[in-house]
This record gives sequence, structure tokens and C-alpha cells, in this order.
Amino acid sequence: MGSPWCVPGCCPCHRLSPLGRPPKCATYVHTTCGFTTQGVERGPGPYPVFCQSPRGRGYRRAPLTPVSPWAVPRWALVAIAVLLGLLLLTCCFCICKKCCCKKKKNKKEKGKGAKNAMNMKDMKGGQDEDDAETGLTEGEGEGEEEKEPENLGKLQFSLDYDFQANQLTVGILQAAELPALDMGGTSDPYVKVFLLPDKKKKYETKVHRKTLNPAFNETFTFKVPYQELGGKTLVMAIYDFDRFSKHDIIGEVKVPMNTVDLGQPIEEWRDLQGGEKEEPEKLGDICTSLRYVPTAGKLTVCILEAKNLKKMDVGGLSDPYVKIHLMQNGKRLKKKKTTVKKKTLNPYFNESFSFEIPFEQIQRVQVVVTVLDYDKLGKNEAIGKIFMGSNATGTELRHWSDMLANPRRPIAQWHSLKPEEEVDALLGKNK
Repeated sequence: MGSPWCVPGCCPCHRLSPLGRPPKCATYVHTTCGFTTQGVERGPGPYPVFCQSPRGRGYRRAPLTPVSPWAVPRWALVAIAVLLGLLLLTCCFCICKKCCCKKKKNKKEKGKGAKNAMNMKDMKGGQDEDDAETGLTEGEGEGEEEKEPENLGKLQFSLDYDFQANQLTVGILQAAELPALDMGGTSDPYVKVFLLPDKKKKYETKVHRKTLNPAFNETFTFKVPYQELGGKTLVMAIYDFDRFSKHDIIGEVKVPMNTVDLGQPIEEWRDLQGGEKEEPEKLGDICTSLRYVPTAGKLTVCILEAKNLKKMDVGGLSDPYVKIHLMQNGKRLKKKKTTVKKKTLNPYFNESFSFEIPFEQIQRVQVVVTVLDYDKLGKNEAIGKIFMGSNATGTELRHWSDMLANPRRPIAQWHSLKPEEEVDALLGKNK
């Protein structure tokens, strides 16, 4: 009886299956001896065959397993395992090498740090030996430097309080041993007197030229109720007057009024302390318009408005109005003023004033604008001031130049108000 399976060398299979078509040939591997043979698949296999190897011919064995198309030879598996092992060893070697290098670096750095520390100790030791020779320590040396305060001079003043009139009288008598701030080895001192924290009233003495021991002998009064006086501080600051730049502070004396017995008049000397430089006080801004008609010789000054004016009244407001002076060579030629605007820091005026000025004189005049706070009972205080003319500076000079460059056309410009004494000094210089 013929075998239904192919024997070696007979494939492709030439026998037909019962269905009339060639059966599928498949390669089989014996599970015991590993010998490869071919046979016919008949339905879901594998099917038992007779082993074709010389060792097992004629014996019936276990079923054969089909060879997978992805099967890898054993030698390839061994080679892959060896390569993976080498790769792992290489990685371990690299990691160990890095760790060893880091440790060596840390040791070197520690060694350098120890050497530097030893050097510093040696240096300090040398310094300590030097200090031991001179008998001084670091702390004592620093203390000696700090114990040398700058000598700014001293001020003699007097205080007297009138309980019936509720007013404090401050006398600025004299100063002595002031430092020289001018090139000639002297100073031009004067004193500012005011009460903190409000600074509502500021008084100034006369300037004494070229002296370091001025005798002022001036008195100033502050109307303050006694119950409010304890929360105030009297400041007397000495300045060196400079015609062409900002005045330098020499020193100041501060007297907290709650530390003073005002039951009797006081007169004493006090050393001047270093004063803080005063920041420029914001006085506000004013908007003006200038128009000049050369053929008619007519100058029109319009005061439009002001904003952010300094608070001058107790209620935190002001009653501002504006004065306009036409000046030439330090002399007032004409004067005009606006109406008073009650209880406002941002007044709107829109008032115009005309002056007759021939064309040949227009370069010699100045227009001085002063904003004042109206006071029914006392003197009207100036809030700030500006002047415009050919010898002005900054925005004031540019405004004047724009007016002359655009005849018959009104030119408006905002200006920042300046302290009255500063503008007066500039006007005096331009005489």
C-alpha cells in the first residue's frame, strides 16, 4: 500500500488529493532528531510520518512541527547575546570612569580650598601681628574712623511762646565755625526756618556775604495753638547762597517741640547736623498764551489755566490768582492781575491782558507771571513764579522765541512753576 506522504526528493507533490487538486506540500522538522523532511498537508496538521533520518528510519515518531518563516538559527542567537553582553560591559565601564573622574576633581578642589584657607590665615596672622604691634584691633580702628564726625559749625537760637496770643517766636541769633564752601575760603550763609510736618510757612534770614561767623539777629513768629505745638518739629537750616546755581545746605538744627519746656524763654547753642538735600517742591503748572503784533507794537498775554497747585490753606486747597508784571532792566513797567478762584488747585482763568511794546523794545522786556494764594487776613503768599523773555531759559525761552517767530498768532505753552526766590535771583542776574 502506497504512503500518502511525499518522500525526500519527490516534491513538489505529484499526487492528487481526493478532491482532484494537488495537495499542499509542507516542510516538517522532527521533534526528536531535528531531521527535515517534506510531506503533504491534509487538513489541519501536522500529521505523523515515518522518520527519514538514518538514525530513526522505520520508527514511528511524534508529530512534526512546521518551520516558522521567522525562525532564527542558534548561532545567530548566540552572536546577539554576546554583542548585548559587550554593550552592557562598555556602558558599565563608561559610568565607572565618569564617577572616578568626579571624585578626583572634588579631591583636587578640596586641596586647593585648603591651601587658599591656609594662605588667608597666614595673611590674617600677619595683620594680627601688625595690629598687636600697634596695640589696635579691627573693631577699634573702625570705631576711631566713625568717631570723627564732620564739623559743620554751630547755631545760636532762642525760643519764646506767648500763651495768650498762641504764637511761637523763633530768634536766629548767630552762627559760628561754619565750613567754607566757596572758592575764596568763605561762605554766603543764610537760614531757613520752618515747622514740620506742614512746612506751610517758611522764613529766611538775610544773606551774609563772605563770612563763616555770621550774626543774624532776626526773629520770626509762628501762630500755632499750644495743644498742636507738641506734634511739630522746628527746623533751622543754614544754606550757602549761590547766585548762579542751587544753594548748598551747610547743616541744620532740628528741635522737636515736645522736648522743650516753653514755660520760660530759651536761648542756647547747638551743633549743626548734616541736612538732607531738599527735593524740588512741586508747586504746580500754568498754561499761558503769548501773541505779538509787530506793526501795532502790541503784546497780548492770556492766562488760560493752572493745575496741581500747592496746597496753601488749612483745608488742603488754595484761593489762587495770577499777577503779570512787565519788566525791563529790573524795573516794573506795568502790572495786571486776574480774578481770584476760590478753593481750588486747578483754576481756569482764560483772561487776557495787553501791553504796548514797540518792536525795537520787545527783546529787552520780560513778562513775569506769579501765582499767589489770596488770604483775607494776612499777606497773600506766592505759590510759584515764571518769567518769559529773550534772556529766559528752558520752556520759557522757547515759548518767547516761538511767539516772535509767529507774529499775530497766539502761542500757548504749559510751564512748571518755580520758587519765587529762584526766579527773583535770575531776574536780578539779568539786570
